[in-house]
Amino acid sequence: MNLRDSFDAPVPTVVLAEGEFGTPGGKTANGVVMHSELFDARVVVDSERAGESSVEVLGKSNAPDVPIVGSVEEATAVVPEVEALVIGVAPAGGQLPEAWIEDIEDAVAYGCDVVSGLHTFLGDDEHWSSLAADHGVRIFDVRKPPGEDDLRVGDGSVDDADADVVLTLGTDCAVGKRTTTFELYRAAREAGLDAGWVATGQTGVMVGAHRGVVIDRVPADFTAGVVEDLVTGVAENHDLVFVEGQASLTHRAYSGVTMSILHGSWPDAVVLADEPAREGRSHFDRFDVAGVETERHLVEALSDATVAAVSTWGAPETEAERHGLPAANVFHDGGPEALLAPVLEALDRSEVGE
Repeated sequence: MNLRDSFDAPVPTVVLAEGEFGTPGGKTANGVVMHSELFDARVVVDSERAGESSVEVLGKSNAPDVPIVGSVEEATAVVPEVEALVIGVAPAGGQLPEAWIEDIEDAVAYGCDVVSGLHTFLGDDEHWSSLAADHGVRIFDVRKPPGEDDLRVGDGSVDDADADVVLTLGTDCAVGKRTTTFELYRAAREAGLDAGWVATGQTGVMVGAHRGVVIDRVPADFTAGVVEDLVTGVAENHDLVFVEGQASLTHRAYSGVTMSILHGSWPDAVVLADEPAREGRSHFDRFDVAGVETERHLVEALSDATVAAVSTWGAPETEAERHGLPAANVFHDGGPEALLAPVLEALDRSEVGE
């Protein structure tokens, strides 16, 4: 999915983050507010944080100062120019919470397109599709997988892409792969490089990746082929492609999708995202985190890529010495640029704009 083709950026947007803004459960809402190049978040709906500062809630001094209100009705009163509603939370169980229905109906009636990351596809529901048609708005279900005609097995065609490919993998889920990918992409663009990026999760698609699919909704046999098509599509217009990874190669629950992304993108360089203090896997306490060294060995054994650097949540100097790899924290000032440098060196592109 390429939402850039469907909207004229920047789109004045209200972000629905009910009960989750600033939490891991609201990571899509948080990412859209912080990073979206497509949706210009003008107001956030979260009745539990209404009246607070988005800068304080997100805990980031560089976060946009966006008002937080308690309902869509309030949001349109505060920012009447909004044109889209982004549903930035995917609640447990995948169903649309009853409490959100009025807010979404109000947004549609106001004339907002709806961009949904829900597991439930609003566009396939007669109530929502009819309501959207009545008000002349569109519904985008970003988790919807490609149609059968767009599915194929990987065939190595990505090898013919005329671009350098950089994949962000990690030691676990929720270690910052999407953030690292975007920050590398943004640092490369600011350095004058012709960069694009590929998303493999709903947050990245909503942030405005040049192409993306929520990869965990794709049948396993076709995942590598879908990733190949995403990468080659972006490589047609850019000579440096950053790819968002998922999970890790040692994650017993999710390694299948990680491997498919690795083989489908067939990267030239890999960056590993790591939270050094984490010992047990997020949401899987019986599984231990294998660590950077093991992931690096597997990446280099299972592909032709070089692991170029570590994107760490810790102290870069400590982690660089620990792993024998360049390390940087993309949440620090200058961190993305410091991480980009060894990546470009690994690609033999050490000179900006080469």
